[in-house]
Amino acid sequence: MKTLLFLLLPFAISAASIEVTLDPSLTPAATSGRLIILMKKGKPQGDTIRTGFLPGETWMAAREIEHLAPGATVTLDSDDIAFPLPFSQAPAGEWYYMAILDRDHSYARAGAGPGDFVSAVSTEPKLTLTKENPARPALVDTDTVKLVDFESPQLSRFFGRPIRMQAGVVLPENFAKPGVRFPTVYHVHGFGGDHSAAWRAKPVTKFNAVHVYLNANVPGGHHVFADSANNGPWGGALTLDLIPYLEKKYKLIPRPYARFLTGHSSGGWSTLWLQVAYPKFFGGTWPTAPDSIDFKSFTGIDVTPGSSQNAYLTKDGQPLSLVRMNGKEIVTFKDFALQERVSGDHGGQLTSFEWVFSPKGDDGRPMPLFNRVSGVIDPAVAEYWRKYDISYQVQTRWAELGPLLRGKIRLVIGDQDTFHLEEAAKIFCVFMKSKGAEDACEIVPERDHMNLFKANKTYPDGLMKRIEDEMARQFVKNRPKPQ
Repeated sequence: MKTLLFLLLPFAISAASIEVTLDPSLTPAATSGRLIILMKKGKPQGDTIRTGFLPGETWMAAREIEHLAPGATVTLDSDDIAFPLPFSQAPAGEWYYMAILDRDHSYARAGAGPGDFVSAVSTEPKLTLTKENPARPALVDTDTVKLVDFESPQLSRFFGRPIRMQAGVVLPENFAKPGVRFPTVYHVHGFGGDHSAAWRAKPVTKFNAVHVYLNANVPGGHHVFADSANNGPWGGALTLDLIPYLEKKYKLIPRPYARFLTGHSSGGWSTLWLQVAYPKFFGGTWPTAPDSIDFKSFTGIDVTPGSSQNAYLTKDGQPLSLVRMNGKEIVTFKDFALQERVSGDHGGQLTSFEWVFSPKGDDGRPMPLFNRVSGVIDPAVAEYWRKYDISYQVQTRWAELGPLLRGKIRLVIGDQDTFHLEEAAKIFCVFMKSKGAEDACEIVPERDHMNLFKANKTYPDGLMKRIEDEMARQFVKNRPKPQ
């Protein structure tokens, strides 16, 4: 009966067991990593399968591989760790498969990258890893862009081995002019970016400054330049190690009034955190669409001490949405978390927060904020996170921080942020306004995470142009007057 039913179906049902072989010509030695199987209905475009922006567009399964010898074959149970469902529950159809051996566990952060082994796309659940992804082109100095690769004493002491920091430095046209020192704009990228943005940068103002594009990537994800039990003291390393080095090497003015910060998304959180954590060191921050800055609404979840909210549900028990586009809710927080559970247990967007904010567990890894199956939040971890709740820190320490932060925060976010980040920003902004800091925030109507920088009535030449113009005016206003 089962055989007859199979013959009547137009296409095969997907396989629950996937066989993957390591081509012996690919490497002479055994290797390891996270084996990821991608499965998609219908023939994909090109020679690869991608996961896409929306969870569930591509089916995924995974298994950790500790030792895979050349020529050896492993079998992956695609019903074990899988999303959106075990592969055996996939509907009938024409399914295509592809295997990736994520050798450095960076897939959750950046997808299939350099050094990963990949297979061709096949309609059969028997795959062979035959190709190694090539290295990315090296970043090379130009006349105006310089690569910085610096060993940090702070981080090296923390880890007991050399740890390096990277940046791309964009020099102004008159950099070579004798006797001139420059203000600095520090840029922090969003999740998945890096300092290579310096080689694509085009300053949009006449502000005569050096622009430094920092690298915030670590194996755990985005370290957001916060000192962390897991990632190490990245805030201290920036302020005590890297910036003093840059100021000497690139003729930068070594004073707070000449140090400016800006970044988007995770970079926005980073640059607001740095201004609050080091209010006497930096002269101003322009964060845009920052990750949740008040943990009473961490992408819609109340993770403050005493909260009993489940990570997967709203306070009234409905599925919690994480992503919306054009006013429509399209991805739940649960689906996002479950897909990330397959792509890798460190380095993804949600685990990235835990690598920064969580205490180190008995296994040496960051303690998860919430159970990935049930969504139940660990109250002890939520309590520990409080030290990274920017809004809470500012509110409870206002007597100390208020005078140091006045005039130094210019946060901009859309009122329809793609990831609901405006909810946390509004809590912070209401407090700042209550303290007379009306200029600390702008919530832009009908803008989301992706289109915030496009011209608007309050920034007709684009948001980046306005930010750099405001930095230039603040620099002129605060620099010492000639005697």
